[in-house]
Amino acid sequence: MTIGRTKAEMDKEIDRALARGRRLARGEPRAASARYDRRTRRMVVELSNGCSFLFPPRALQGMARASEAALADVEILGQGHALHLPRLDADFTVPGLLMGVFGTRAWMASELARRAGQSTSPAKAAAARANGRKGGRPRRNVARDGSDADRR
Repeated sequence: MTIGRTKAEMDKEIDRALARGRRLARGEPRAASARYDRRTRRMVVELSNGCSFLFPPRALQGMARASEAALADVEILGQGHALHLPRLDADFTVPGLLMGVFGTRAWMASELARRAGQSTSPAKAAAARANGRKGGRPRRNVARDGSDADRR
């Protein structure tokens, strides 16, 4: 028994979903196979359009400390739409990986900031030396109520 829909309505909805899936499959690269290459420490994804895509899986959100055995246990989901790492309970869409989306928006922003903070350059070193000659990083201006007055 269907709640709120007739069998004919549900059949139509299923047909529309299948047609939508076929359109996406034609226009979007899908994973035909995926494996972890221990020698290069890269995930190798063979796409349905004949191309290959390699990426460092430890650059993905939550994968930094993943074991090689857990990375090697990779499955393809949704007719090639996603990669699933069952030992890590992690899923990543193939289109997202191809666009360089390796995690949530918040995680990606914090990861970019973390990496930028680790970078070195002659300009950054010169700025740090100049700041040091002035007594170091300026103190934050904290209001009497304990809030950060500079952020008001």
